[in-house]
Amino acid sequence: MTPAEEAARRRAALRALLAKPLLTVGHDADKLALVRQYAAELRDWLTRETGWRLLADAETARLFKTVPDGDDATRPARGRAREPFGRHRYVVLCLALAVLERADAQTTLGQLAEGVLNATAEPELDFAFTLDSRTERADLVAVVRMLLDWGVLRRVAGDEDAYLSASGDVLYDIRRHVLAALLVTARGPSTIDALSFEERMAQLVAEPVADTESLRNQAVRRRLTRKLLEDPVVYYDDLDEAERAYLTSQRHAVIRRVEEATGLVAEIRAEGIAMVDPDDELTDVRMPEQRTDGHVTLLVAEHLSARDEVTPEELRVFVRQAAAAHVSFWRKGVTEPGAEDELLAVALEKLTALRLVEIRGERVHGLPAIARYALDTPVIRGQ
Repeated sequence: MTPAEEAARRRAALRALLAKPLLTVGHDADKLALVRQYAAELRDWLTRETGWRLLADAETARLFKTVPDGDDATRPARGRAREPFGRHRYVVLCLALAVLERADAQTTLGQLAEGVLNATAEPELDFAFTLDSRTERADLVAVVRMLLDWGVLRRVAGDEDAYLSASGDVLYDIRRHVLAALLVTARGPSTIDALSFEERMAQLVAEPVADTESLRNQAVRRRLTRKLLEDPVVYYDDLDEAERAYLTSQRHAVIRRVEEATGLVAEIRAEGIAMVDPDDELTDVRMPEQRTDGHVTLLVAEHLSARDEVTPEELRVFVRQAAAAHVSFWRKGVTEPGAEDELLAVALEKLTALRLVEIRGERVHGLPAIARYALDTPVIRGQ
């Protein structure tokens, strides 16, 4: 194998981890084998450039990523229908993991539900969960299906739809080595002594403060590399003074290392940097996209690219007019009263996640990167 082929395979291994930080032999056998082949090189690069840990064995490969911004609410967990998890499902997920930690090698969906119900009975946990409604059972099923996709559970017999209709149960194997690899924290949760939720979350991911200039520069480089790998756009205005100074002096070196390791290509503008994937694989939010929602999002982006800010009502009027103009191409019902609300909500959710717009109070602001979706008046040039 030539050096170029080796480098391409190593990039593919790193890209596989960035796209899916938990690989299991049952779901990702080929990618897991590739990661294990280059585990030593990947571990060295990740430790040096990001500070992320990598564990890889015959069963799993786990990249312990830490998010650049713990307050970012634009990347929720999603169910199989791409519906975002809300607070209720997140709590059910945490309780289900706690129940599985103490369970036997096998469990049923009914036993898991009973364990979650018992956990909610704890007086210090102010959380209502009864399973009396189909909606609450659907929340538990959505959590279980996520655990199946992660490889924490393996279905042995039964089907979750039968449980939803109260006509059957499901038997699972619990894969403890995968369960043990889920938690990503800088310190053990039992060592946290803060009282408020915000303080507890901050302590969970807080990293040691560097006490030498060399270590401080290393910490800044790692933070910047994480942002370039994780965020759709890195705006200079969002960086602190140390990060801006480091990126100004070391931008070429930082970007070169990311490009060589991942195959991403830097798009550098006056306002910031975006790492673009030519293969369109390392993103969970795509734009442009086909079909109605994709077209609406693109039209809203174009509309906002020519304006500093608009109100939601102005955007609803714009979407209503666009639906009338494109009614023969979009899905049914887009011109019904109130349909513009759902169309606009999907568009703004995607644009916010891509760091193209920001909602501040009663105004929607276009961020600098949205300028790439501006259209100018076409000019037909002569031969």
